[in-house]
This record gives sequence, structure tokens and C-alpha cells, in this order.
Amino acid sequence: MGAMAVDPPVDREADDASPEPHSPESDAALARRAQILATEHWGLLAARGTAQSEVLTRITIFLTLVSAGLLTIGLLGQATGFDDWFAAAALSILGFLALVGLMTQMRVFNVAEEDLMYVVAMNRLRGAYVDLDPKVERYFLAAIADDQPGSQRTYSFLRARSFSHLFGSSFILIIVVNACVVGLLIGSVILTAGGTIGWAIAAGAIAGALLIVGFARYGFWTYREAWRNHRPLRITPDVTAPASTAPASDTPSYERPDATGTRRGSRRRSARS
Repeated sequence: MGAMAVDPPVDREADDASPEPHSPESDAALARRAQILATEHWGLLAARGTAQSEVLTRITIFLTLVSAGLLTIGLLGQATGFDDWFAAAALSILGFLALVGLMTQMRVFNVAEEDLMYVVAMNRLRGAYVDLDPKVERYFLAAIADDQPGSQRTYSFLRARSFSHLFGSSFILIIVVNACVVGLLIGSVILTAGGTIGWAIAAGAIAGALLIVGFARYGFWTYREAWRNHRPLRITPDVTAPASTAPASDTPSYERPDATGTRRGSRRRSARS
């Protein structure tokens, strides 16, 4: 899976040479900028909705196949008395379900990264809205900074996301289902090869546990890689800063990273027109 695309370098001299907040600009120019930003915003919303709808459909198809496959194995077992060609049929069905599950899992990973990409992009656009009209910042519940803390705030406005958000996610659901399917497949292979039921259960459980750990580590790695390759334009202010150094309520501040991605001194923009 490819990591999130790296943003093109920002021309610091051109950025510093941008018009001062008090420079007069025509209403037509500001309206044109707002329209361009809104068009991009709606495009990102549509792409995000399409990706979410597509992956939910894929998950539904996979779960339906798992249900139908296990039911088929049970019916075949009754029809054949679990003899003759039952073992070959059961292994074929479980192998097919494991393959489809792996494909579905990869798509879930990809869409999770795409969703993060869209959220970060929309955070950046909100920052542009605030640059156009600083007074609107107080009305945004979603973040205006396109860094990691900003994305976390956009995903959960009222409280920080906890273990329950991860544990109940589609990401974990598909991992658990895939682990069960792979465990059944490994255990069935051992039984077919003449192993005991105890060895089959132990091997299936170990295979399922290893798959859960492996997928979880891979998902965490893709998340870290995405942020490592992204350079934000606006940094979330440090809320632990002393009150004497905190900006006034009508003077939103943000920090821009330098070319190496480290934080630069915060720049304040007045809310006065």
C-alpha cells in the first residue's frame, strides 16, 4: 500500500511575502477564493462518502459469504457424513473465504488511510476559511489545523477517542472474522492430514492470534507512515502553554512548520478587518 502523498515544498519567501492582514482586497476576490475552496470541500466530501459506502458494501459482501460458506460446509457434512470428498470441499470453501477476507481487509486498510487523507485535507480548507474571515473560527467544532492532533479533534469533537472506538470499529471486526476463518482453515488442514483435534484447535487458535497481531501492527505502521510523509501547514496550538503566552480569544494563532517539518514560531493573525 502506498503511503500518503507528500505535499509539495512550500515557498517560504513567497508565503512570508503574502499580503498583510490589513491589506485591502476586493469583495470579488475574496468571494472567488471562498467559492474555489467550497468547491474543493464539496469534492472531498463526495469522495469520502463514496469510499465509505464502497468499503461498507465490501464488508457486507464478505460477511454474507462467510455466513453462506459455513452453512454450506454444514450441509455438505450432513449430506456426505463428513466422509469422501467433504474434506476437499470444506478446505476449498475455507480457502476461498480466507482469500476474500484478506482482500477485504486490505481494502479496509486503504479506505482508513483515504478517510484520514480526506479529513486532513478538509481541515486545511477550514484553515483557509479562517484566513479569509478569522471571526468564523469560533464556530468550527472540527479542527482547522491539518496536523495529527487536528485530525483527532475532527474525528471526535466532544472527547478524545478511547479504546472503545477502536474495539468497536469495522477495522477490528474484519480482523476478528478473518482470524476465525484462517483458524478454521489451519485446523481443518491439520485434521485432514491426520492430526488430533487438540493439535488442530491449538494451531487454529495460534494462527488466528498471530493474524490479529500482524494486522494490528500493519495498520499502526501505515498510520505512522502516513503522518511521517505529511507536512502540515497549520499546527494545533499547545493548550498546555502558560496563560500569559496564550493568544487573545479574538486573535487565532497557529504555527507553521519549517522545511524540516519542525514547528516554527506561532504567527498571529488579527481578527480585525
